[in-house]
Amino acid sequence: MKALLDTNIIIHREANKIVSQDIGILYRWLERGKYTKCIHSATIEEIKKNPNKETVDLFLVKLSSYEVVDLPSPMHRDITAISSRFDSTNNDHVDSILLNEVYVGRVDILITEDKKIHRKAQALGIQDNVFTIDSFLEKTFAEHPELVNYKVLNVQKLKFGKINVSDPFFDSLKEDYEGFDNWFIRKYDDEAYITINSNNGMLLSFLYLKIEDEHENYSDIIPSFPPKKRLKIGTFKVISNGFRLGERFVKIIFDNALKNHVHEIYVTVYDKRPEQRRLIELLEQWGFILWGKKGEESVYIRDFTPKFSTSNLRSSFPYISKNNSIFIVPIYPEYHTELLPDSILNTESTEEFIEDFPHRNCINKVYVSRAVEPFPGAGDILVFYRTGGYYKSVITTIGVVQDVRFDFQDEDDFILHCRKKSVYPEQDLRNMWRHSERKPFVVSFLYTYSFPHRINMKELIDLGVLLGVNDAPRGFKPITKNQFEIILSATKSDESFIID
Repeated sequence: MKALLDTNIIIHREANKIVSQDIGILYRWLERGKYTKCIHSATIEEIKKNPNKETVDLFLVKLSSYEVVDLPSPMHRDITAISSRFDSTNNDHVDSILLNEVYVGRVDILITEDKKIHRKAQALGIQDNVFTIDSFLEKTFAEHPELVNYKVLNVQKLKFGKINVSDPFFDSLKEDYEGFDNWFIRKYDDEAYITINSNNGMLLSFLYLKIEDEHENYSDIIPSFPPKKRLKIGTFKVISNGFRLGERFVKIIFDNALKNHVHEIYVTVYDKRPEQRRLIELLEQWGFILWGKKGEESVYIRDFTPKFSTSNLRSSFPYISKNNSIFIVPIYPEYHTELLPDSILNTESTEEFIEDFPHRNCINKVYVSRAVEPFPGAGDILVFYRTGGYYKSVITTIGVVQDVRFDFQDEDDFILHCRKKSVYPEQDLRNMWRHSERKPFVVSFLYTYSFPHRINMKELIDLGVLLGVNDAPRGFKPITKNQFEIILSATKSDESFIID
């Protein structure tokens, strides 16, 4: 398999100093997956334009470790048409040359962080062959689980004083923020969320949050903020590793915002490193918008006042509406905590869930089913029911449906849709597709809330939510708004995330 690498990825990889730890992780997995790393002659010509001759010479020496796509393939007419629509600069044209090599089959995949390239790939219908660093790692882990040989500890909340500020993880932050070490020491008694690679003890992610009241001084932000209670994302960095840790931390941000009843969330961030641009893109997916500037940093905000939008559920996450249909949905014990890790039972050991997988960390998950009607729709509420019998079955979790998909072209299309967000191993998914008269369908949902108190089948029967043992859910079991309110009361839920 040949992997063509975009210019910026190669520049960050072959720089004199480490610019991005994410790139190093990518290269290790390219080697483990036995990919041939390719560089295009158009990329080499771009690098040669650097005015620093010593830098260029150093790059050219290092490029000997790549297979060079020396003579560009003739531009396919479809690429020419896309280029006329999207390209406005010479760099854009070079990007189209790289896409052309994928389109004509000369290389198998292209890895790039450039949004415009991904839009062009979508228009060409080759989006499944053009990857970001994260999506490539997710693909590799799904196809080659035997290659995944390290564990990531569950998210920990530690005081700054117990975190090693000398970890290379913090190098880029020290470079961007003068006085970072002194700031870190001043925060020794504050807490941050982290994850650690347990093989080498190195940090993979760090999140610091701060509650600010209406009297906070925002004179250095332009335009200035009006008075509000806010949650500030003080420091947020995640090394790209294919396990969707960024999304896991977004869930933590929203959980804190909900718990502290803030009206807005904001973050200040530079836009000059690959990981910073990925962070901005991730936050934009969840409703953050550009507000203004704080010096050289961009300021992004997320309105957190209660609202619900079926057309854009991420922008109103984690709020849900009781006016939508509500279903109880069964999930087997062996899959429950794999898919819904925040809903772990007291009888389960957290040690069994140390290894990290994308489906554990993402907010957007999939539920694979072969049930008959009724089927849920976008915006509907799912109440997950962990099966186990009269006393051991419990309801644990609320999700909200994003979409339901039945129309898969073939088995591979089904696998691709489920791969990153499903609890099932790929071979199990293939068996579901092959060995059933009724083809499976997929419900995509947002993992919204874990009940603080669990109630079992007996209590559900006593409360009138279930009519008896034979009324246990086998597919999507509709319940009334009143029954849902009974569940919320019995589970001692904080209903501040529920609209109407």
